Amino acid sequence: MIDGKYNIAVVGAGGLVGRTMVKVLEERKFPVNELFLFATERSAGKKVNYNGKDIEIKKINKDSFKDIDIALFSAGKQASMDEAPLAAKSGCIVIDNGSYWRMHEKVPLVVPEVNPDAIKEHKGIIANPNCSTIQLVVALKPIQEHFGLKRVVVSTYQSISGAGQKGVDKLMSEINDKNEASGQKHKVAFNTIFHEFVDDSGFSIEETKMLNEIRKIMSLPELPLAVTCVRLPTLGGHSESVNIETEKSLTLEALRECLSLQKGLTIIDNPKNDEYPTPQIAGGTDDVYVGRIRMDDSVKNGAYLWVVSDNLRKGAATNAVQIAELLVEKNLFEFNTFV
Repeated sequence: MIDGKYNIAVVGAGGLVGRTMVKVLEERKFPVNELFLFATERSAGKKVNYNGKDIEIKKINKDSFKDIDIALFSAGKQASMDEAPLAAKSGCIVIDNGSYWRMHEKVPLVVPEVNPDAIKEHKGIIANPNCSTIQLVVALKPIQEHFGLKRVVVSTYQSISGAGQKGVDKLMSEINDKNEASGQKHKVAFNTIFHEFVDDSGFSIEETKMLNEIRKIMSLPELPLAVTCVRLPTLGGHSESVNIETEKSLTLEALRECLSLQKGLTIIDNPKNDEYPTPQIAGGTDDVYVGRIRMDDSVKNGAYLWVVSDNLRKGAATNAVQIAELLVEKNLFEFNTFV
């Protein structure tokens, strides 16, 4: 830190999330002393604009984190595995957008509107949750506090941008008839597909992430959850159809009231006038949007929600920057690393 400002690194600065991290740091006027951009050799040499200045992306190496206070990682699993420990050992705090550290028992998994105190336990690495998890727990938190959650069922409608620039490029290439399924069985364009499957459980990687991460963030290890995750051929924003069942008696008015008090959440719910959240409404913003709020009389205390957010911002970059803001606010720069 120099005069109340911090040296910040963005690792994976050439990707969709990395570029958005740079943009969010600028928009939120984070107290940056100097910004360093790193990536693999493929993106090295490219430039990203920050506060009117083009900053060159450097190839990451073992000395990259010298004198860096906070590093925002979004460079893939291998970088999280190999480079995050090096950064932490050098005294730099890592906020990692990848999945590798999320379920590690010594790594806090943080959504600032939901479990900000978890950050106090960090040991040099803090995990940024999955994009679909983040928006859902922002909506579930006030419901849990007011009514208690008995069961949650969610189906996601996720933009292909969740697969990064390669996902967007694949969609646009298919729309323009430049290729078919690019070596994959299913096309993205004009289709719905699922995330990767790696075992015989029947669950995709994305579904397993959500099941595990929601329980960890909300400190509800036994919460009954049913999750189905779907990719759509859209360029931005994730939507979720959510069905909740609560422990305490629930009314529509009380549900609306508790949601209205949640920080970072905006209600848009007047379907008679075609007013409800959409990915285009959420695009470029940092809130989680909730609409289609209605009671479910198939169970004793049930309700439906439609939850939407910009997956590149609140679902990734903005949440990471908000974690960095928490570090500054709580002055949590002293740590003993476990790596």
